[in-house]
Amino acid sequence: MNILFVCSRNKWRSATAETIYQNHPTHQVRSAGTAASARIKINAKMINWADLIFVMEKRHKQILNENFSTELEEKEMIVLDIPDDYQYMDEELIIEIETKVAFYL
Repeated sequence: MNILFVCSRNKWRSATAETIYQNHPTHQVRSAGTAASARIKINAKMINWADLIFVMEKRHKQILNENFSTELEEKEMIVLDIPDDYQYMDEELIIEIETKVAFYL
């Protein structure tokens, strides 16, 4: 399964999630951001690649729906409700991501 993690700038939350799952035996993972200043900016090709999309906040889902409605028609998108309160690989962030994502994998 191809999994895409999305946050705003792709520096802390989605990048941490990608790092956590990068060596998963049955899933391929990527991450991207919605902001113009994102390290890796989300695009239609990434959405088409993904089987499952995790966004960190409701506003990320809204942004994706506004900009990629056609590509998202057959996609499952899950809001993790993880606020932008963490640094990259923060121990609490890792626990929160693993706990919330485990429900869906």
